[in-house]
Parts: sequence; structure tokens; C-alpha cells
Amino acid sequence: MPIPAADLLAAARADADRTVDLRRRLHRTPELGLHLPRTQATVLEELAGLPVEVTTGTSTTSVVGVLRGARPGPTCLLRADMDALPVHEDTGLPFASEVPGAMHACGHDLHTAMLLGAARLLTERRDEIVGQVVLMLQPGEEGFHGARYMLEEGLLDAVPEAPVVGAFALHVFANQPSGVVSVRPGPMMAAADHWEVTVRGRGGHASMPHAAADPVPVAAEIVLALQAMVTRRAPVFDPAVVTVANLVAGSTDNVIPDTAYLQGTIRTLSPERRADVVASVRRVATHVAAAHDMEIDFVHQQGYPVTDNDPAVADRVLAVAGELVGPERSVVAAEPLMGAEDFAYVLQRVPGAMAFLGACPPGAEPETAAGNHSNLVVFDEDVLPAGAALYAAMALDTLGG
Repeated sequence: MPIPAADLLAAARADADRTVDLRRRLHRTPELGLHLPRTQATVLEELAGLPVEVTTGTSTTSVVGVLRGARPGPTCLLRADMDALPVHEDTGLPFASEVPGAMHACGHDLHTAMLLGAARLLTERRDEIVGQVVLMLQPGEEGFHGARYMLEEGLLDAVPEAPVVGAFALHVFANQPSGVVSVRPGPMMAAADHWEVTVRGRGGHASMPHAAADPVPVAAEIVLALQAMVTRRAPVFDPAVVTVANLVAGSTDNVIPDTAYLQGTIRTLSPERRADVVASVRRVATHVAAAHDMEIDFVHQQGYPVTDNDPAVADRVLAVAGELVGPERSVVAAEPLMGAEDFAYVLQRVPGAMAFLGACPPGAEPETAAGNHSNLVVFDEDVLPAGAALYAAMALDTLGG
């Protein structure tokens, strides 16, 4: 059955005031991490009037809703994240965060509002749905592995008799052209790993470095050696990013410290490159230190895997978005984003895709607009109807009779 793109978008626009109001209420009261009681209560209130079977998480404040179509069939999953960032908002918006040190700086308030808008659109079109739609509203995307917790609690078994056959998520970006949907087959976002290196030297008086074992220049050598390692070991077609984001050593000007501490991130687009770069960071740090007769302690924490879009689903996103917003505004992303996303855990289990929706604010240029995670980021709320319609359209494309 063809997707009623024009009707969906018109209905989403007619419902825009409600969607914007919900977004602004969420924006005013951001919460961090895996436990978002106020946000969960707002979501449950919005779902209460819909024919949706709702369950909540036990280890987190997640929400799962099941909307059943007119006839039995497979299950499609739509996901939105709900958590904010530990950022103090400085936008000056009339609906700015009322919580000091917390801000919806990554657009998760828009995601949640769009998905609940899509739930209303799908409720009105239940007769067109053969199967079920699972609404996945998750906490803890910002580094807390919220999607993994939901999977462990049985997310994909929300409809035991009908397994999930497809999954879709949407992410807004303030420094991409407003209203443009972009997606690509294969890696859409990177895997992320955290690492720490402690260089163990021997302290002493700063005037007599020969009598000590100074870890500071060794740490500096490690920083430079890691950059050379990436450019000479990672192929340009299977890239890697290694960033040293924190370097701490010493406490005053005339004391050589015992240790120097470095930490940073690794971003990769394939499991093979990921394993190789983690091993290489350890090896480079170990041997640079050994050249100066020192040792290191190495800590590695594995973060999110690669967000890997199923090619067939990515093609469907392009086609469906083209019907909704026009083919000129539905484009193949030129390259992956080296940020990371825990929707990757879902895509490891079922075929699906994450797409980006540009939300550059009016009067700004994408190249210079404050980006996601900035304390100054502002999103164009005019994209909310298109996002809600795209969520609904992807479900209808998967399950339409």
C-alpha cells in the first residue's frame, strides 16, 4: 500500500502545536543518565490517552509502548532517547532549562516529542497497520548504555508472538540544513572506546631531572606518537580517530611528579580497526615509556559499537523521506559521523537504520551554527512535524497492508 505521505505530513503539521509544547516542557526539565522520573512521567501522561500497551523498565526509567494494528503481523520498532547532557544552558530561550547544569543540548527532547507525535499519527491509522509498532523511549543514551539495558530486559520480546523485523531511529543535528533527511548504508556512526594511560616515573627536584625519572616528557612523546600511529596504521578507507583529551601531571613548578596521566577516546568504523587501534594505543604507550625505562598502566573501557545501517532499510528511508519532504531533501550522507550512538545495540540484533534530520535554526548557517552538545545550541522546531511524519511513515512502510 502506498504511504499517504502528503496526508501524514499534513496531519503532523495540524498537530504541531501539541508536539512543540511537549518538546518545550521536556526542554525545561532535563534529566541525566538512566533514571529520568520526571521525563518518564511526562511520557506516560502523553501515552495515557492512546491505545498503547505500556510497560516501564526495572533497572532504568525506560518506557516501551506497543501499538497493535488492525490485523496480526510482524513488529516494527521506533526509538527515541530521552536523556539530557551535563551542560549549563546559555541560549536565552524563553523555555530554557530550569535545571542548573543540565540541558537538552543533543535534541533528545525533539526526538521524544516527534516519536510521541508519530504515535498519535499511527493511532489514527491503525486500520493500515498489519502487525505492531513498538515505541522505544530510552534513558541513558549519553554514555550510559540505556539501549543495552532495555535489550537485556526483553525489549525485542515486547510482542512475543511477532518478532521485531525492522527498527528506525531519527537524530536531529543543529549544524545540518533544516528539514533535510540524510542516511547512508553501512556505518552511520562510529564505535567509541575510552582509554587511560598512567606513566609511572620517579619524582624528584625539578633542578635535577637526571636524578629522577620524569614522566612528563614521556607523556608528551606518547601524545605525538599516537597521532603518528593513526596516520601510519589506519587505512584512509577504514579510518580511526585517537584523541588525547586530558593530560594531568604534577602540582607545582619545582617538583618532578611520580606519574603523568592521559585519557582519551578512540573512534572507529569496523570491529577489525577497533581491535587494532585499542591494541596499538597500548603498545605505543608501553614502548615509548620503556624507551625511557618507565612503565605504564593501561585501562580500556569499551563503549558503543558501530551504528551500522542495513542497506535495504537505508534505501527505504531515502524513498520514504523523499515522498515526505521531497527527493531533493532526502540525501545519502557523504560520510559517517564519528560520534557514537547506543542505537547501535539494536542494529546488532535487527535490521534497521538511523537517519539524521537537519535542524539548523532560522537565520543561522549550518557551517557556523552552534552544534549538538554546545551550551548555545538551538534547534529549528519547524522540523518537528516532518520528523513525526517520518517516524510514522517508516512504520507504515514496514507494516502497511
